[in-house]
Order: sequence, then structure tokens, then C-alpha cells
Amino acid sequence: MSQSSSAQILQSLFVAFAWAFDAQQIFITIFTEADPAWHCLKSNDRTCNAASSPCSLHPSSWVWTSPSDTSTISEWDLNCSGKALSSLPTSAFFMGCLIGGFMLSTLADSVLGRKKVLVLSCLIMSVAGALTALSPNIWVYSVLRFVSGFGRSAVTTCSLVLCTEAVDDKWRHRLSMSAFLFFTLGFLSLPSLAYICRRSSWRLLYLFTCIPALCYTILLNFIAKESTRWLSVNENTDKAKQFCQVFSSMKKLVTTRSTLWKLVSIMIVGYGTGMVYYGMPLSVGSLGPNLYLSVAYNALSELPTSLASFFLVEKVNRRSSLVALTLSSGIFSLFCSVKGMTRAIKLAAEVIAFFSACMALNVTLIYSTELFPTCVRNSALALVRQAILLGSSMAPFLVAEGRRTSRLWSFGIFGIAGCCCGLFVLFLPETKGKTLTDNMDEEMPKEDSTI
Repeated sequence: MSQSSSAQILQSLFVAFAWAFDAQQIFITIFTEADPAWHCLKSNDRTCNAASSPCSLHPSSWVWTSPSDTSTISEWDLNCSGKALSSLPTSAFFMGCLIGGFMLSTLADSVLGRKKVLVLSCLIMSVAGALTALSPNIWVYSVLRFVSGFGRSAVTTCSLVLCTEAVDDKWRHRLSMSAFLFFTLGFLSLPSLAYICRRSSWRLLYLFTCIPALCYTILLNFIAKESTRWLSVNENTDKAKQFCQVFSSMKKLVTTRSTLWKLVSIMIVGYGTGMVYYGMPLSVGSLGPNLYLSVAYNALSELPTSLASFFLVEKVNRRSSLVALTLSSGIFSLFCSVKGMTRAIKLAAEVIAFFSACMALNVTLIYSTELFPTCVRNSALALVRQAILLGSSMAPFLVAEGRRTSRLWSFGIFGIAGCCCGLFVLFLPETKGKTLTDNMDEEMPKEDSTI
């Protein structure tokens, strides 16, 4: 590919900005579904003051500290409904991500292309998110979270693939890092918006995040251009053939043993990394400090990871760095489960674990784009994202159980998963400094045998 122009770089940056809105929809439930504070009506009520939860108390003996509509938990009285019901919306969101990833990713490699799927995904995510503000109960809320997750499932993959395929090798890694930086900025904006809305309804937070996302989607449709790599691969393929080959990219991924093994290995790495990455922010409430500050610390810890990744991605090997990062995130997650440690030490360990998981996730996604050719790149990256989200879908249940019983159920499992899954990196080839390929034919000389 010839040297990229400034217009191509600016367009790719605009495409990468979709990650900011994606981050907001992923982590918004930290605030909208937060466990609200409560207090006893009578200061001399010994039974009430001794209780750690209001579930066993008479309704007339306690009240919520903030207005009940500041959280879905207090508005719909979910505090005593059990962990399954209270974590249903978050799990429904990630389940939508899993299903949408399988359905939308193949369309991006075949019929629709990167741009159309990206615009469609952003549109579904933003509209469903705005409608979530109108939810009358937990069931409608969960359904809309599922739809929102279904829509956002292809946002990051299509955005990352589209912005990296539009530029030359010199800018490819830098634009990948810009996407991660935008994700961090989107995450960092949430504590600020939530703090502004802390005395207002949780519904406002959805409107404040989804209306700008909808405006961005409209601009994206007119500004973004389709990937030239995708167009060159599909230029001689008519629509009927494309429709028949909707799932051909998935078939190509399992054609050879080594390709399949690469896919399985990087998906396992993504599973463990995703569990730590998404589980840590959800667990901050069990560490004690102010929720807004804790989430802000988590978000701020992503800034140096994005900046460090920006400068190191062209210098460090993928395999060795990913092994070190996954082990670091796992070990410090285990530290968070140890009893008797001060809150400051626990918070420091949690931030380091999250810092390592952030960098591991960045490297995993870049690694995934380099392991596979253009004809299957979006599908492969989508499957890796599904593995990441599968790990994250377990996080709400583990966090809820950890708060109810022991932190070993949350931080302990996060640590074990991070350490064990990260070792599968050792089965993958090094891709640092290699040029992207377009077709499976270019990969065949590297493959060992055909299934």
C-alpha cells in the first residue's frame, strides 16, 4: 500500500472514535446498577444498625440515602431479589454481544463490508441505549440491554479492522492504539457524567451517552469510506455469490489445523483477559472506596497503558509481552482476594491488575489482526472478541457471589483464569514486523496440514 494521506489518517481516527461510545455502553451499568447506600431511620435502633443488609429489616426501619431512582437496584427493589436477577441486565448485554458477534462479523467479511456493518452496529447500539431510559421494569430493561449488546458486538471489530486496513504499515499500529485511547476516554467520561447525575435518575446517564452516539453514527455514514483491502478482495464477486458465502469466512478459519489452533489459542487468551478486564471495574464496590473515584482510577490506569502501548507496540514481541501481562494481571488479582490487607493496598493491587489486563487486551486485539488475512480478519477478530465477552459475561455472577460470600469467588477466579489462559500465547507464532496478508493462499505455505 502507498503512503497514507492526511485525509486517510483523519478518517481512520474518526472511525476509531467509535470505541469511546462502545466503552460507555459496556461500563455504564457500574453506575446505573450500583448497590445504593441506605441508612436506618432511628439512630438508636440496634437491630437496624447491626444489620449489614436491609433485606432482613422491616421496610419502615430504613430508607435509601439517595433518591430511589438513582439506581435500577433501588428503583425496582432488586437489592433482595438474589444475584441472578440483579445481574440479569449485565449478563443479557454480554449475551447479546456474543450472539451479535457471530451474526454481524460474517456480514462484514462478505456481503456488507466493514463500513455498513459498523454504521448498522452503532445505530442499533445508540437507539437501543436511548430506549433503555424508558424501561418500566427489569425485564424490559434486560431486553433492551440485550439489543444494545447485539448492536455493539461489531463496533470495535469493524472499527479496528476498517481503520487499520485504510492506512499503510507505518500508521497501522498507531491507529490501533488510538482506538484503545478513545476507548479509555469513553470509559473515563463515565465517572464524570455519573457524578453529575448522582442525585438524578439513572435514565439520564443513558440519554447523555446514547444521543451523542447517535449523532456520531449519522456523521460516520457520510465520512467513512469502505476498506480498499476488502473491496479488492471482493471486487470480482457478485452479490449472489457473496450472499452464498456469508459464512465462508468461518469455514476458512477451520480449514487447516494450524489456523484453527491459532484461533483457539488466541480465543482462550482473550477469555481469561476479558474476565479480568471486565471483572475488575465491576468489583470495585467490594473494595470499599468511593465508587466514582474507584472507577475513575480504573479508567485513568488505562491512559498510561494506551500511551505505553502506542510507543511499545512496534518494539516489543507479541508473545513475550502478552505472557508477562497476563501473568501480572492474574497474580495481582489474586492479591485482591487476600484477607487482612488494607484498603489502599487492595486498591493498588486492583489498579495494577487492571493496568496489566488493559495492556494485555490491547496486545491481544492487535495480535489477532496480524494472525489472519483480510478475507477472514474481521471474522477471526470477532471470534476473539466473543471469547473476551464470554469471559466478561461470567464476571457479573462471580462479582455478585464474591460480594455475598468471599472475594475468592471474584478476584480469586479472575487471577486463576488470567494466569492459566495467558499461557496459551506460547502456542502462537510471532507476528511483530510482518506485513498483513489478504488471502488464505498467502497463508497456506505457512500451514502444516489440512483438515
